[in-house]
Amino acid sequence: MTRRTVLKRERWPPSKAKLAALIEEAIVDAYTESEQRVGFYTLLDERLDTPFDTEILGVTVTVERVDMTADEQIVAICRRGRSRQRIPVLDLPLPSPHPAGAEWIEAYRSWTSAE
Repeated sequence: MTRRTVLKRERWPPSKAKLAALIEEAIVDAYTESEQRVGFYTLLDERLDTPFDTEILGVTVTVERVDMTADEQIVAICRRGRSRQRIPVLDLPLPSPHPAGAEWIEAYRSWTSAE
């Protein structure tokens, strides 16, 4: 008997309840906005499955990783050939299907829009 792997399709976009739970996980024990951003960065770094390809302005790029800038902006490090550029994750278009962990980007977007 052969075994088939069935991939569970997550709801997209995540529900408000799911986003609220992710936000709570990211900011638990974080008291200042700065600490909360670091919480999101840490979880994005740990849980977003990189690298993945996406399209920016009609050009395919590879998102290699996430980073945090000196002014505490969470950015995606995107590469095309030898060129690299930082794109704010708030502006990053997500591919379909979404990479594992993409719900953390949506949670961060939701948190920033509620500020």
